[in-house]
Amino acid sequence: MLKLIGIHAVQAALKAGRPVEYVMIARGAQNARIQQIIDACRRSAVPLRFEPRETLDRAAEVKSHQGVVALAAAYPYREIEEVIAPPGTPGVLVLLDGVEDPHNLGAIIRSAYAAGANAVVIPERRSTGLTETVAKAAAGALEYLPVARVPNINRALEYLKEKDYWIYGLDERAEKSYNHADYRGRIAFVLGGEAKGLHQQTARHCDFLIKIPVAGRIASLNVSVAAAVVLFEAFRQRSAESGGETAGHSPRRRQ
Repeated sequence: MLKLIGIHAVQAALKAGRPVEYVMIARGAQNARIQQIIDACRRSAVPLRFEPRETLDRAAEVKSHQGVVALAAAYPYREIEEVIAPPGTPGVLVLLDGVEDPHNLGAIIRSAYAAGANAVVIPERRSTGLTETVAKAAAGALEYLPVARVPNINRALEYLKEKDYWIYGLDERAEKSYNHADYRGRIAFVLGGEAKGLHQQTARHCDFLIKIPVAGRIASLNVSVAAAVVLFEAFRQRSAESGGETAGHSPRRRQ
């Protein structure tokens, strides 16, 4: 079971029909959004517990729970074969090469869902899992965006190439700016972890390396911010018509 912390996470779980064992509401917590959660629980026969705020503090292990904590079924991981786009159709995946901060993973999941990505892919090792903190930072997006877990990121990249995906690795040492790349068609973004960035071996498995130019003396952005920047550039390109072609289709072919 998994603790869901905060209004967004609990509300999204109830709306998506995720099995919820019970929902705790802090006594005295009253606003329209909490009332919506109470009403949803009553409609779905989910047990409600009205507890002192201190009880929720202990259950959540943080005080930023907004007066709502729930115990729900854990988020299932998917296989990478389940999250790729159907043959011949465009798609966007986000692969994370060692993101260990749950706040970053949650924020990336939220941005990926908002920008229309098909899934986020994480490795079994050198990565945070789908924890309570990830769910809270994702603000409900985990209910709708699949997360696949793979034994090895580099093997996953080779598999995606076989499925006609073009791989874009984000690397501050790259020469090409992110906004000079073509993100139509079947693409996958690869982002490195907080400490070391993109691993050299992983970079060698990418078709293209891109960077986000920054002003000042800080060389790179936080990984979740970087993910949002490139994902919404892809979303912009794929939402617009370009050169008379249907957005989302690319004329490129892998040799």
